Amino acid sequence: MLRLRDVSMTFNEGTFDEKKALLNINLNLREGEFVTVIGSNGAGKSTLMNVVSGNLFPDVGDIYINKKQVQTLPEYKRSALIGRVFQDPMAGTAPSMTIEENLAMAYTRNKKRSLKLGVTKKRKELFQDYLKTLNLGLENRLKAKVGLLSGGERQALSLLMATFTDPDILLLDEHTAALDPSRAELITALTKEVIEEFGLTTLMVTHNMQQALDLGDRLIMMDKGQIILDIHGEEKKQLSIEDLLKEFQRIRGEQFEDDRAVLG
Repeated sequence: MLRLRDVSMTFNEGTFDEKKALLNINLNLREGEFVTVIGSNGAGKSTLMNVVSGNLFPDVGDIYINKKQVQTLPEYKRSALIGRVFQDPMAGTAPSMTIEENLAMAYTRNKKRSLKLGVTKKRKELFQDYLKTLNLGLENRLKAKVGLLSGGERQALSLLMATFTDPDILLLDEHTAALDPSRAELITALTKEVIEEFGLTTLMVTHNMQQALDLGDRLIMMDKGQIILDIHGEEKKQLSIEDLLKEFQRIRGEQFEDDRAVLG
């Protein structure tokens, strides 16, 4: 469902500030696979997400989504293939629009545009059914402005908007990092439920090692623009944070220094 072949990207090439953000990345995700990506600051996690989404274009390499070559397609042309939830709860939704208007906008992401009314009676009923799955009472607040929702409510809505059109790939870009612990726990639980219900192929970046271990069926560790560890199946289920830290030290010959990743 997702394939990256020899993807590399360098920022500020040829200058004093040159940084190799991605270095010969090769990655394949099968349909329905849920992969978590861990790494310290500057490891290349966000750059990886941005080249998949089309926010950035790699210097070299090929990217395929559902067998379609996309590395030269801009972000808006990939939107029919990708659902994305950002770290900032303010991103991914239009705050001045109502809940139903935001949902209508997301609903037409992978459909042919027209001048027909975006929010119809039939669609309202559909939106209410989807919102009920969040157990937040948002199905009774369709006319509420999204800007008035709490951070957790907005992130739950963003998650729903990113998934209910059945995208080929779901990208979760540290989508719980800006929330307080209780809201982060809620969104994490919703994430697991939604992905399992829709069987979505998912790539999730996180700073939180425990979250990376708890979610998904495969874990990737990045460092200095490279994938240095790729673990899945039963081996992943048996891992602890201490195991990950030991693996990093074994591979790199130094200690993992990002306290945020260790402490969550």
